[in-house]
Parts: sequence; C-alpha cells; structure tokens
Amino acid sequence: MSQARSIRENPRLAGPQDLRKPETWVHVMLVVNSGAALGVLAANRDWRFFFAEFFELAVLIEPVTLASLAMLGLGSSWLARLPRWLGAVLVVLLVLLVMAAVRGFFAATHLIEPEAAGFSRASLWVVIGVALVLGWFEMSGRARSPALAEARLLALTARIRPHFLFNALNAVLGVMRSDPRRAETALEELADLFRVLMRENADLVPLSEEILVARQYINLERLRLGERVRVRWDMTACPPDPLVPPLMLQPLLENAVYHGIEPATEPGEITIRFERTDSRLRMELSNPMSAADSHKHGNQMALNNIRERLMLFFDLEATMTTQVSAGRFHVAIEFPYRPVAQR
Repeated sequence: MSQARSIRENPRLAGPQDLRKPETWVHVMLVVNSGAALGVLAANRDWRFFFAEFFELAVLIEPVTLASLAMLGLGSSWLARLPRWLGAVLVVLLVLLVMAAVRGFFAATHLIEPEAAGFSRASLWVVIGVALVLGWFEMSGRARSPALAEARLLALTARIRPHFLFNALNAVLGVMRSDPRRAETALEELADLFRVLMRENADLVPLSEEILVARQYINLERLRLGERVRVRWDMTACPPDPLVPPLMLQPLLENAVYHGIEPATEPGEITIRFERTDSRLRMELSNPMSAADSHKHGNQMALNNIRERLMLFFDLEATMTTQVSAGRFHVAIEFPYRPVAQR
C-alpha cells in the first residue's frame, strides 16, 4: 500500500546513508573526485602535468569508489543498524580491502606499474575520501532531520501567504459594492484557501486538492482581471490523483498571473499539463511574457521558494527547469510518481 510521504518521515541517520539511491552515488562521486583533484592540485608543481597526474590517480580511485559503493549498497540496511562509530570503522576497513584488491589486480595484470601509479598516495586519499564522505553524511543527516526540514518548510510556506492575501483582498474589495453576492462567495473561497495555507503542509497531497486550490485562486484573480485570465488544463496523460507537494500549483499560477497577465492589456492564456513517464510525474506550466513586466526579482524569489520545497520532499529526485521560448515563460517540474493510497 502506498503512503503519502511526510517531511517528518525523513530519516535521522544513525549510520551510513542508504547507498542504494542513485543520488547518493552522485554525491559520493562528486566528493571523492573533488578531493582527489584538490590533492593533485596541492602536490602539483607544473600545470602541464596536472591532468596527467589527476588521470593517474582517478584510474585507481574510480574503480575503488564504484566497487565500494556497490558493496556498501548491498549491506547498507545492516550497517545502519550498527552503532555509528562501528559502522564508520567497518566502512573504512571495507574500502581499504577494496583498494588492496584493486591494487593487486593492477599489479597482476601489469596495466599500471604500482609505483608509477602512486598507489601509496592513492591509499592515503582513499582514507581521507572515506572520512570526508562519512563527515558529509553526518552533516547532511543533521541538516535533513525531520524537525529542521519541517521548520524550513513552514518558513518557506509562510512566504507565500502575504502576496496571496494582498491580491485576494484587493480582488474582493474591487467587487464589494458592485456585486455583494459575488464578494460574499469570494470571501468563502478565500476562507477555504486560507485553511489550506495555514495547515502544516508537511505531507504530500492528492493532485485533486491542488487543482481545487488552483481553481479557487484563479476565480479570485478573475475578480480583478476578468476574462483576461485564461487557463487551459491538459490532464489526458495524467494518472488518477497522484500525490504532489502541497502548494505547488498556486504559487506558480500567482507567478504567471503577476508576471504574464496583469502587466499586459490583452487576455493571456496559462497552460498547465500533467503527465506520467514511467515512474515519474511531470508538470509543465507556461504563461505569456509581458514586455511591461518589471517584477523580475520577485519571479526568481517565487521559483526559488518552490525549488527549495521540492528539495525538502524529494532531494535530488526532483528537478525544476525554466526557459523562455516564443514569447512565453515555461516551468517544468519532475518528481517521483506516487499514487494515492488504496483504501
């Protein structure tokens, strides 16, 4: 049975991180190769030999790192149950054993002469690399602890509220005298939306809830801008009600209205498309760009807010890209597909 993931479920690492995840492999390879490059740079006396020396070290470090990751990935669940110090010691010993095996392989096959290849220096960097990676795991584990992640998410969510409240109240005031009944309906919609904004928002929510919030928001914006705001939904390739991060659509729509519709004099269309590709869900939103728009800084603030919240929920499993094409601003977001739990 699938469950809605919560920020509170982010594990507090008691041992080595789960090395079965591709994003963890990417992190480790970046740390190890960056350390190796810095080491070669520190020892290098002539720039002409830097790349040759780095390649010489990388030929040894890469297979050691990949083989160690594979072996540790198989035993990561078992290592995580051990005391932290014991898990760290075992990781160092395992990597040194892998290093010895790689060294023996190179010596036996004569692919690279041990002395020329700098095995002693490579061994030292292996130990240093393991220490750096374990230290980085410790710091990242503390940074992504449930309490800190939830506090960060609440802070990011709080930034959404002032902009939304200001625009929504202005919209209601605009029709208070001319159409009291519509203003009353708008206040009811505003109350519903604020119930969503004021909740903790630490769990993934069904897409249907996000769409309901988005439609209510658009209805409020139409009080100010009328039929200038047009929204086209493309849900043909979207699975039934997947789980998505809360308050993902509304800030993007507010961004599109604020930067693409409001500054223009003509009606503009916002397009929203959801589709599933294998085990990932993709959302695309585009809006017209107005030459009169002068809120570029605010645009980046809104997008950075959403990007940070995606990281809190999915880490490197989520991506967010933006581009300008044919006079329109495009936002594309991808993250793992999770269906609503079957009841």
